[in-house]
Amino acid sequence: MSHPILHGEPLWPADWRCPACGHGVAVTDGIPLFAPELADTVSGIDPAGFEALRVQEDRHFWFRTRNRLLAGLIDRFFPQARSFLEVGCGNGAVLEAVGRLRSWDRLVGSELHPSGLMHARARLGATTEFLQMDARRIPVRHAFDLVGAFDVIEHVEEDEAVLAELAGAATPGGGAIVTVPQHPFLWSETDRIAHHVRRYRRGELERKLGAAGFEIVFSTSFVALLLPLLLASRLLSGLRPAGRATHTAEFAISPAANRLLGAVTDAEVALSLRGARWPAGGSRVVVARKRP
Repeated sequence: MSHPILHGEPLWPADWRCPACGHGVAVTDGIPLFAPELADTVSGIDPAGFEALRVQEDRHFWFRTRNRLLAGLIDRFFPQARSFLEVGCGNGAVLEAVGRLRSWDRLVGSELHPSGLMHARARLGATTEFLQMDARRIPVRHAFDLVGAFDVIEHVEEDEAVLAELAGAATPGGGAIVTVPQHPFLWSETDRIAHHVRRYRRGELERKLGAAGFEIVFSTSFVALLLPLLLASRLLSGLRPAGRATHTAEFAISPAANRLLGAVTDAEVALSLRGARWPAGGSRVVVARKRP
């Protein structure tokens, strides 16, 4: 049964029960659980990696660059948005960057794994709502001005189902921003260890968003200037014995290299936010608007 969300009311109050059937939602540590059977299982990703990723998210140029790009795109294309849902928020690094943009009426992070949500809640505090859920079944409809999934749907076999759910959660005329790893020729052991199902072909994400009910307003590759370096890294990774890599091995670079690569990607982001569109790159970001 549908139930309106009142202004200032939590998305899912801890004591909420369906007025028709009396069904309630399980809550653990204040977080509603909509897919408890999948919580902290090795499903899509290995939840044991959240702690290691948390350290990298605070220092590695790739994470910081992506945050700047996403924050800039939100400011450029959705300046009036006041409610935001991130699907697959992990440790909350992107959500923290989005939260700094403006005063949001509703800022929500969702994740399949409560272990990630514990890190996110510690990072963001009480001003942000969190819920555990399966992205293929988002338990809200027409509730958010903007929804996002950042390097999430490549972990899910049914990626089109997730995109359809994003459309269902957005208000008519609301927006979505999605990022994915790009180019199947870059597939490597790193993707396997990260539990990726696919890397996207050029145009594939745009087509799937269109089928889900969105109109594309901006699309570009990113990590474009570093593509030759990324390709060389992936070729070298193929020479290493299988099973030796870890999910954070790709982020193990020196502080000097981190600063240099960060400067290159900062320049790329600045150009992208001025409208530059890069034909190839390690990742793709697509900005879309839900059809009314």
